[in-house]
This record gives sequence, structure tokens and C-alpha cells, in this order.
Amino acid sequence: MSHSFLLSFFGLLLIAVNAGKTAPASVAAEEQICGKWQNQEKNLIVQVFKEDSQFKAKIVWFNNGAGDKAMESWTDKHNPDPALRNRKLLGMNVLEKLVYKPETNSWEDGMIYDAQAGKHWNSSAYINNEGALKVKGYWHFKFIGRTMTFNRI
Repeated sequence: MSHSFLLSFFGLLLIAVNAGKTAPASVAAEEQICGKWQNQEKNLIVQVFKEDSQFKAKIVWFNNGAGDKAMESWTDKHNPDPALRNRKLLGMNVLEKLVYKPETNSWEDGMIYDAQAGKHWNSSAYINNEGALKVKGYWHFKFIGRTMTFNRI
């Protein structure tokens, strides 16, 4: 085989490999939120996904510093509904009902669940210019809420 053929082949191979690693910008705008995200404190990873035209997030990993207690054994013990207190935190949806709003390039009208307090909050999200996911939990008024920052992993 000629040297130039090998170079061309490897060049095409590199292009094909990199095409499989599509940058979030090449994904449809509304689906840029999908994927795994780790919070700034590096103790929580969530998987954001689209289901029935809404976006949701579930817990896929967490570290609450409890030493020898496995994350698989933690339950939703603070849930106000006694019937839900035994469900596992790992794999649980903590964000639901987010809908993409193209005019603001944000996801709105969601509900976020705080398992530490057993409370639901209104939520919204957006991806900033640095590529960080900003998720806000609030009670009716956004300006009174709390924002969490997540980085794509």
C-alpha cells in the first residue's frame, strides 16, 4: 500500500471516530441537556434524558460521606408519603417535566425533588457559555431560588 493511501485511510478513520463523539453544539438544541452531569461539589451524578417530550433526570451516583453505607442502600426516608420512603435514591427521578423553550434556550416548568428534605420545588435549567448546566429550584418565584451547577462528564 502506498504511504499516501495509509495517511488518507487514517485521516478518514480519525474523522469517523470523532464523529461518534459529537459535541453538544451539534446536537439538537433541546437535547443538549441530555447526558451525565456531575455537580460542582463532585458528590452527585445525574443522567438527564428525554421521555415523552419532557426532560427528566435520575440519580446515577452519589457520595454522601457516610463511610461504609453503600449508596444502593439509601432510601427516600424523608418523603412525606410513607409509601415512598423505602424507594432507593439510586436510580430515582429527581427532576421531571422540564420543557425546552427555544426563545430563551432554556428548559422550564419542571419539578425538582430534594430527597434530603422530602420536598418538591419548581425548576428551570440552562447551559451557560462555559457549557455548565445551571439548574434552579424555586418556590413560585425564580428570584428566590437556589441554583446548582453541573458539569458534563
